[in-house]
Amino acid sequence: MRTGRLMMVGDITRRLGVSTTRAKQLMARPNFPEPFDELPVGRIWLAADVEAWISEHRPTLAEEPES
Repeated sequence: MRTGRLMMVGDITRRLGVSTTRAKQLMARPNFPEPFDELPVGRIWLAADVEAWISEHRPTLAEEPES
């Protein structure tokens, strides 16, 4: 099982700087990472998967790798 930092819809919304509606549109795309799990409070994603997607599809928002 992979582990790491997790993100919820609100985290992804803030990270992308978009509305919740827009974030949900992006999450519905076939190229967006699959959720890691679904909890009673909502879906969660591995942050590493979301960051990889951002690097590929929104490179201007990509985080600089830590040295």
